[in-house]
Amino acid sequence: MMDSETLLHELLSEVDVRINGSRPWDIHVHDPALYTHIWRDGLLGVGESYVEGHWDCDHLDAMVSRVLSGRVDARIQPQTLLKIGSRVVSTRLRDWLNPQRIARARKDVASHYDLGNDLYEAMLDSRMTYTCGYWRNARDLEEAQEHKLDLICRKLDLRPGMRVLDIGCGWASLMNYAAEHYGVRCDGLTLSREQAQLGQQRADAKGLPVRFILQDYREFQAEQCYDRVVSVGMFEHVGPGNYRTFFECVDRQLAKHGLFLLHTIGGAESTDRTNPWINKYIFPNGVIPSMAQIGQGIDGLFNLDDLHNFGPDYDKTLVAWYRNFDDHWPELAERYGERFYRMWRYYLLTCAGAFRCRSLNLWQIALTKVGAPLPVSVREA
Repeated sequence: MMDSETLLHELLSEVDVRINGSRPWDIHVHDPALYTHIWRDGLLGVGESYVEGHWDCDHLDAMVSRVLSGRVDARIQPQTLLKIGSRVVSTRLRDWLNPQRIARARKDVASHYDLGNDLYEAMLDSRMTYTCGYWRNARDLEEAQEHKLDLICRKLDLRPGMRVLDIGCGWASLMNYAAEHYGVRCDGLTLSREQAQLGQQRADAKGLPVRFILQDYREFQAEQCYDRVVSVGMFEHVGPGNYRTFFECVDRQLAKHGLFLLHTIGGAESTDRTNPWINKYIFPNGVIPSMAQIGQGIDGLFNLDDLHNFGPDYDKTLVAWYRNFDDHWPELAERYGERFYRMWRYYLLTCAGAFRCRSLNLWQIALTKVGAPLPVSVREA
């Protein structure tokens, strides 16, 4: 039987990645415990061993892009019977329980989005837009995010006086932009207290008609329907068991002739789970939807009026976030520590690599209710 070190060498060589090679995308092993960790825990072990300092790579994004392009990740799986058994149990539990139920969703949101506003202020653009930028004709992250916000507003065909609901509104970058530049009134749903507090402060400082609501989308009941509904970078937290419920909630909140825009990361195949390391350390219980799953969710409720895929722009966005994070690390190091630095570097750059090789997509989907006329913004696109 081939030992784990030799097997890893052979797998990586298939995608031209060498162990202890001299090129930027080669990996450098500092502790042979890496091999045991990977074959015991699979992709979870790859990430954990990186955070523990067992290995390094100058250009993580380039290495991951090669590994995913060659589907090597699918062959790095836990090997022990114990792990195989636990995966079976985990699958059954997912059938019995909803891992994205409301009480759990609150904890999962807090674990990531309430880490500290100082981290996100250092990493993001000045509006604190924590979703993919639109880099067409953009010179930097600031312009890419402004272009994305304006793109969404134009696709929504916003007009002065309209009421807009933003499901998963972050720090209000979109709501503030839409209120300031298009004269609309915005309500935003979030489960993050840190985001709501800072976001409301930013809106109030400009006197904008923006309101944060600390409530799950499944609990929210509007007094009257909204002219437009939008959700940017939140659907990845909904989970397959709740896709239909999510779209039914949008249907209830949206006026008959309204328009809904969904901005989400998308995958090429349907699944009910994500990378185990990302699930454990970055986005607990997050799941990347497929187009088939979205199609089932909107069946009979909405027409798909426009689909725009600009996934490669997320590669540029993540790399820009990493550079900001790295540049500001001296200001953050005392609070967050070296282990967090390696964890955040691994998160940002491995995700960049996934978008670079088109393992992940970024979709903007314009939807209208069945029987509603096509909006002007879509007809003229």
